[in-house]
Amino acid sequence: MQLNIMKTDPRAKLPTRATTGSAGFDLYALLDAPSVIAPGERVRVSTGIAIALPSNGYAAFVYARSGLATKQGIIPANCVGVIDSDYRGEILVTLTNIGTAPYEVAPFDRIAQMVIAPVVLPELCEVESLDQTTRGDGGHGSTGR
Repeated sequence: MQLNIMKTDPRAKLPTRATTGSAGFDLYALLDAPSVIAPGERVRVSTGIAIALPSNGYAAFVYARSGLATKQGIIPANCVGVIDSDYRGEILVTLTNIGTAPYEVAPFDRIAQMVIAPVVLPELCEVESLDQTTRGDGGHGSTGR
């Protein structure tokens, strides 16, 4: 599969995979100067890139980088960003600081990771009732800790 990618700003750094086994492509901050995210604050960060996913059947998902999230408390504001196959605009990542200390994002820091995956696009069929299961409608802790 080929993924067409375009720089929306010539200074942008193209996404990279850290290892041959990496599922995600690291996304890089396109900033003119460092930006500090205070605890509880959100900052929208440009990446300077846009992608063209194959029509229907694929999407891109923007996830937190595990080290940034667990060590610094920096995560995407929407937890997982979904990039639809027909979106052609710049990929922006809004970061939230859920940590206790200010965090400085520097130009070209790796800020998130993007995973390309197939998606199932079912035809919705409204019914009067659903098949019964042993679990039924038990949720939110109904199966134990």
